[in-house]
Amino acid sequence: MTDFRIERDTMGEVRLPAKAYYGAQTQRAVENFPISGRALPAELIHALGLVKWAAAAVNRDLGRLAASPKSPLGDRQVEALLAAAREVADGRLDGQFPVDVFQTGSGTSSNMNANEVIANRAIELAGGDRFGAEKSIHPNDHVNLGQSSNDVFPTAIHVAAARTIERRLIPALKRCEEVFLEKAAAWRDILKIGRTHLNDATPLALGQEIGGFARQLHRSGDQAGTGRDALLELPIGGTAVGTGINTHREFGRRVCKVLAKETGLAFVEAVDHFEASAQRDALVACHGRLRSIAATLFGVANNIRWLGCGPRCGFAEIKLPARQPGSSIMPGKVNPVMSEAMMQAAARVLGNDQTIAICGAAGGQFQLNVMMPVMADAVLESVSLLSGATSAFTEHCLAGIEANREACQAAVEKSLALATGLNPQIGYERAAAVAKEAFDTGKTIRELCREKKILPDDQFEEALDPWRMTRPQS
Repeated sequence: MTDFRIERDTMGEVRLPAKAYYGAQTQRAVENFPISGRALPAELIHALGLVKWAAAAVNRDLGRLAASPKSPLGDRQVEALLAAAREVADGRLDGQFPVDVFQTGSGTSSNMNANEVIANRAIELAGGDRFGAEKSIHPNDHVNLGQSSNDVFPTAIHVAAARTIERRLIPALKRCEEVFLEKAAAWRDILKIGRTHLNDATPLALGQEIGGFARQLHRSGDQAGTGRDALLELPIGGTAVGTGINTHREFGRRVCKVLAKETGLAFVEAVDHFEASAQRDALVACHGRLRSIAATLFGVANNIRWLGCGPRCGFAEIKLPARQPGSSIMPGKVNPVMSEAMMQAAARVLGNDQTIAICGAAGGQFQLNVMMPVMADAVLESVSLLSGATSAFTEHCLAGIEANREACQAAVEKSLALATGLNPQIGYERAAAVAKEAFDTGKTIRELCREKKILPDDQFEEALDPWRMTRPQS
């Protein structure tokens, strides 16, 4: 056998790799779009396979495959079609999807890639010749029966993104929250100085500060769930422009039911197929939640980096795990690499959101948005980055951080913000004067109060009790 074979499509002959399961239309796309060198995300390929499997199962149950006008399929062929689609869904044929992310805006090239791979693999499984001129199982007539790229591809995007959020992102955020809660409980008895504007502020417990991070992660988990839920309406059943031409009236509803059962997610048919075909507002909404999560994670990671800065000349209120040497020239230097990695991943997600917004705003005209492949790539990259970075940050940084009690306690007594506790007794202006004099003389607030006898001893000791400042007073 030579290294190449010749296939035909409606535009003529095409030469393609001899052993490839894909066919002429896929090869044309490979030649047309040598742009990024990046294929579709694996999650999207698997979702395409799952959608094709669900579609074939529904068409089988509706009797449409057995009644195909060109070449009705027998039971063995139908089962082979289902098995081939399952192989795609299970990731066993990922190497057969070479089309670049930057391609036709409807995803037609990748939809046909899936159709051709499934058809040829199904022919092989059924015992036929997948290289034959006449396809006993046809990419369009059978695999794509009752479908259009315009409803299949966005449906696959929704399935891929919702599944990945559910399986990867939400658990990663939950685990991060749990670790923060553990640290907050362990450190509730450690007093430290607060900081606003990066300057000294009134005291708080280290556990209170870390507990605030835990709550931010909890809210991020809620945001992820909302982003997932924005994708639960599926366009399948609308075919080319939303009218449902060439499909069964029950097809969309039934495919959604099958997908819901397979994934455990509450997928439903779109309320309005014209809306579902024309725009990708659900993806914009979903990624808006990812943007919010990215902003939170950036801030949390940056705060952990600041709290651990030092080890001798910074705050050093927590000790970060040493993960790797930090400098090629400074011996012994160790950097907050896990925080930095998290911040970079979050920054990329924030940039992806700009791509999604532009594509959502300007990519849809009339009955179709033609920016779907890049939107899919951006959304799935964002979910993957947030999931991976959060997991790595949690396990390689948060789980191993330790509190530096001595540094926390030393900073509290030196802080000029303790003067805030004098406000109820002597007023804001006199307290400010005490703070200024303490700064000018290098004395602590407590030392100056004793020296100047600003209050009786029992009153100023109560007023300057830093633990008293960590909660509201009656």
